[in-house]
Amino acid sequence: MFLRKQGFPEEGELVLCTVTKIFHHSVFVDLDEYSNRSALIHISEISPGRIRNLRDFVVEGKKVVCVVLRINQEKGHIDLSLRRVNERQRIAKNNTIKMEQKSEKIVELAAQKIGEDPKKAYENVYSKVSKKYSTLIECFEEVSVDAVKLESLGVEKHLAQELTELIKQRIKPPQIEIKGQMKITLYLSDGISIIKDAFTDVLKSEKSLTIKYGGAGKYLFNIISEDFKDAEKKMEKAVTHISTKIQKSGGTAEFKRAEA
Repeated sequence: MFLRKQGFPEEGELVLCTVTKIFHHSVFVDLDEYSNRSALIHISEISPGRIRNLRDFVVEGKKVVCVVLRINQEKGHIDLSLRRVNERQRIAKNNTIKMEQKSEKIVELAAQKIGEDPKKAYENVYSKVSKKYSTLIECFEEVSVDAVKLESLGVEKHLAQELTELIKQRIKPPQIEIKGQMKITLYLSDGISIIKDAFTDVLKSEKSLTIKYGGAGKYLFNIISEDFKDAEKKMEKAVTHISTKIQKSGGTAEFKRAEA
């Protein structure tokens, strides 16, 4: 990775580390995202329960995701915890690192195309982008949907043009997902047909919508879009159409959004 932050991480921050030394009661690691920063994980913060051998949990060279517990800047000490990072956090952090590496690769390819040193090009781009974004991928995702232009952030025109072209080729716009559940009650002999017809109407016109039967008269709605307002509008339109058709047939349709 090119990314090397200066200074210290913040308490509570998730950090990617490389195990460097293992002692009887502690583990030393290097912080991959920070320049010349090492940290300590006490045995009590490796895993819950009794630990007989630390090497059953970590080995030299292994990449681990930890959370920052304490920082003493005067002494340069950083204390981490491995056991306090859950699976969801670990996966999310690793995914963020992978996407940042992908962004770095895009900068590298763009630099090669215009004959610039990749590391210098990265430092140049990151120094501009980091004034508004914490990571390159946050910026590049917005560039991919024309929400921001690299030149407006201060990136030189020739490099910005190459980067933008590669970003749009290699980075898919972030997607928004909205879910909900509709409870339908309709006491008619042809009730099922009426419900199917109502669903068919909206599914034909809205390809990003899926509807699945959830049992006991409940139906699960799901819409995926690149824009939150667009997803909201599509969901509202679908729910209104179906609800109106069910109510005209003498039934009831109650929709409830799923929590994010």
